[in-house]
Amino acid sequence: MTDTLSLLHTAPGVPGSGRVRYGAAMALYAQGRITAEVLEVYRVASAHDGRDPLAILREGGFSLPPMTDAQTPVAALYAAARDYLLALDHPGAAEVRAGLPVDPGPERRMQNRPNAAVESWLAKALGALAQSRPVLAAAIEAAAGRLDWVTYDAYPLPEIGEKFATGHAFASLLGDDAPFAGKDFDMGIFLVAPDTLYRDHQHAAPELYAPLTGPHGWRFGPGRPLQIKPAHEPVWNPPQQPHLTKTGKVPFLSLFVWTRDVHDLAVVIPAQDWPALEAQEIG
Repeated sequence: MTDTLSLLHTAPGVPGSGRVRYGAAMALYAQGRITAEVLEVYRVASAHDGRDPLAILREGGFSLPPMTDAQTPVAALYAAARDYLLALDHPGAAEVRAGLPVDPGPERRMQNRPNAAVESWLAKALGALAQSRPVLAAAIEAAAGRLDWVTYDAYPLPEIGEKFATGHAFASLLGDDAPFAGKDFDMGIFLVAPDTLYRDHQHAAPELYAPLTGPHGWRFGPGRPLQIKPAHEPVWNPPQQPHLTKTGKVPFLSLFVWTRDVHDLAVVIPAQDWPALEAQEIG
């Protein structure tokens, strides 16, 4: 851990520790490694040596500052994604947190293949994310060229539709085929083009979506109404829960987590109203 991070994580209760933590937070803010909101928490807490800023950040749902000094852009992204996910409140929070170690182990070098969806839409999505989470946006941008972006092709094309089939990509950070090894667990980044319908489907894996951009539409079963949700509102899908996503004008960028049964394939659930939903505009 660097000297700055050591000072940032000075134990609460030590005389003068509040000012020490705030000074370190100002240095990290100048480096672009924490947001203005996180810096403000450290400023307010600096007058109280016994107050733990990390506890305040967790309670407020903020991204946490770095706990260790990441050595590579991919490791820095893993740490930033983990901090973001740990702060979310949803029904699957305990199992998500259990699968995200502080130290994910040695990093594996990935093949970075050209991906049309990433080339077309990632920069625009990151521009939107930078307005609310600049540190996380910068971490994704720095690591994107070191990730293995995949456009999933296991769905039958007539069932999933051409637009989604060619207009999405994902990159795992922790999992079987990821920079950091994970056993029956998958965490990464998911990108979908604007105005795209990810048709009704289901799978055995419990799943967390942590959308970083928005708005976007969701429904949880064919025939059910579309729910419009903003960025930063987590969506938890229990095993075999049908779900559908309709993206808005901003490309859909999300962190995702599958907590088990990651090798069981997803299946499309037919619905009669897909043409109407594909024509519907959001945002």
